[in-house]
Amino acid sequence: MNDRLRFGPAPHNAWTWSPDGVSLVREARTPRPVRLATQDDMVEIDVVRSALIVVDMQNDFCHPEGWFGQKGVSMKATRKPIPTIAELLPAWRHAGGQVVWLNWGVRADTLNLSPLVQFKASRPGADGQPGVGYGDVSPLDHGPSVVPGSWGAQVVDDLPVDPADITVFKHRLSGFWDNELDSILRQQGITTLLFAGVNTDRCVFSTLQDAAFLGYDCVLLKDACGTPSPAYVTRAIHFLVEKLHGFVASADSLIPALVRTPKPSSRKETR
Repeated sequence: MNDRLRFGPAPHNAWTWSPDGVSLVREARTPRPVRLATQDDMVEIDVVRSALIVVDMQNDFCHPEGWFGQKGVSMKATRKPIPTIAELLPAWRHAGGQVVWLNWGVRADTLNLSPLVQFKASRPGADGQPGVGYGDVSPLDHGPSVVPGSWGAQVVDDLPVDPADITVFKHRLSGFWDNELDSILRQQGITTLLFAGVNTDRCVFSTLQDAAFLGYDCVLLKDACGTPSPAYVTRAIHFLVEKLHGFVASADSLIPALVRTPKPSSRKETR
């Protein structure tokens, strides 16, 4: 019988108890360095201290029958990152990296959404009628928009979610506002964040910017992101990230380096 018990959010961040007493000594993790080219530099990251943050790749934003699709938003932009992310996910997991799905997930009663947030989501049209907002049902009824448990809040079928992945719901553009993302990342020992998803200039950038303010190392994977905004907006985001907040790289340059990384002997070593 094992006489040692573990208490903590991850093997590398846990106390152990035995009949001899309580040990506060954490397990050491072996670094797993990977190099990738960014717009201006070669950057080395430690995969075991990094997380791939996949933002808002949900039915309501990326499926033709979702909330955005029924509003008339082009799915070309929001679905564009799907093949790249689908190729990146197995390579990232192979190298022992943590995946975090950062998804819109609002209260069904929207009691914590400010007037500004609600107005921007359902601004009245030329007919004076409000549009479909957060928590509302679209004409093609798949349930309330981006409410956890609804079809629209689920990740698109094109991108498989692994049981070892972490899912965090947000109710602002930034995933760090009024929720548990920062706490989860710190308890997992994560210091570097790689960003993918939609929309580049909205939830992706807002979250990346807050992450940089909180002291995380940030890498924007430009080919794993998309937005229906004009191209000059994306160029501005890339400029601001490189100038102020981190680095701009591509999943295309990262994937080969990940595939060459020996697979960890067990998932436990990287968590």
